[in-house]
Amino acid sequence: MYEANERIKELRLTLKLSQRQFAKRIFVSQTLVGEIELNHRNVNNRIIHLISSQFKVNVDWLKRGKGEIFFDTPPDLRLEHIIEIFNKLDRVLQDCLLVQSKELLKIQKEKIDLIELNHKSSSDSG
Repeated sequence: MYEANERIKELRLTLKLSQRQFAKRIFVSQTLVGEIELNHRNVNNRIIHLISSQFKVNVDWLKRGKGEIFFDTPPDLRLEHIIEIFNKLDRVLQDCLLVQSKELLKIQKEKIDLIELNHKSSSDSG
C-alpha cells in the first residue's frame, strides 16, 4: 500500500529538493525527513499541515493519495533560490543585482515592444 511516507518522498523529488532543503522548509530535522522516507517514522498531522502550507500540497493527497498533488501549480522554487542568493550577498552586491535586474526588465520590454511593432506593421500591410 502506498503510504503518506512514500508520497512525501515523491513530493520532495518532484520539487527537486534534497532532504536537507525539504526539512529546512518545513522546520524539521533532515534526520526526521530521512526516517519518514524510510518508513521508520509515522507522519503526523503536524508534518502533513506543515508540508501542505509550505508547498501548497493537497492534504487529502498527502494522507490518502486522493486528488491532485498541488492546489494550483507547484511553487516556483526559482524565486526562493534567488532570494536565498540575494540574502547571502553583501549590500553592495545586492544593489548590483537589483540594477542588473532592472536592466533585464528594460531589455525584455524592448524585445516585447519590437515584436508588437513588427506584428502591427505586418497587420497594417496585409
